[in-house]
Amino acid sequence: MIAPLLSLRGVTKRFGGLVAVSDVTFDVNEGETLFLIGPNGAGKTTLFNLITGFARPDEGTISFQGRNLNEIAPHLIPSAGIARTFQTPKPLSDLTVLENAMLGAFLHESRRSAAREGALDCLEFLGLGDLAHHRASTVPLAARKLLEIARAMATRPKLLLLDEVMAGLNPAESDRLVEALSHLPERGISTIGGVEHVMRVVMAIATRLVVLDHGEKIADGEPRAVTRDPRVIEAYLGTRFRLTHGADRRAEGRDPGGGEVP
Repeated sequence: MIAPLLSLRGVTKRFGGLVAVSDVTFDVNEGETLFLIGPNGAGKTTLFNLITGFARPDEGTISFQGRNLNEIAPHLIPSAGIARTFQTPKPLSDLTVLENAMLGAFLHESRRSAAREGALDCLEFLGLGDLAHHRASTVPLAARKLLEIARAMATRPKLLLLDEVMAGLNPAESDRLVEALSHLPERGISTIGGVEHVMRVVMAIATRLVVLDHGEKIADGEPRAVTRDPRVIEAYLGTRFRLTHGADRRAEGRDPGGGEVP
């Protein structure tokens, strides 16, 4: 049996009297594109913070390639092979797109020429090659989102965490991003995406869904099966999803409303 890339067991995180994540258990396997879905406040970003060391679990364990992440200093987690993006991209505005991506490459490269080569490769992969020498402050939001991913990719991660990566993008921009993300497994990168409402995009690329509600995992499995789960419909998708469009029509991208789930 192949060991999972990432393993969470009974993970709980409290902030005072608030239980943000409660007894969450799941694995992420190599080559998998897993999406965490759930309403605002479900615990997705808290889980990202726990995996990347920004916070520590009060209970439970998180292991990556057999190593207990609870015992690794947060600044060493990127070197272990985990990278993340943030919901609001904040590139260094005085640097070019290429220079921003190079910051990630310097994690493993001491030579500027090698860091430049690695960063350019990531930019080209994401369709940002033509913007490489533009100031980061001058490129549109969609390009800044991709730059955030390129900088993370340049660290050579085995696991990439994407926090609300589709937020603020129009359907055409989301589709271009989906196309790029769908090729990450070819580069040996597994993905955990955290999103709130853009189900059309999620269903296009996810190999698995984990659904959170009030910090608890309520479903875990193949996307079509999860979107038919009555608990998920009740807690997250809503009865209009089931009655008006149906999970199958949404999953196949034929929803005339564009796939946004209220």
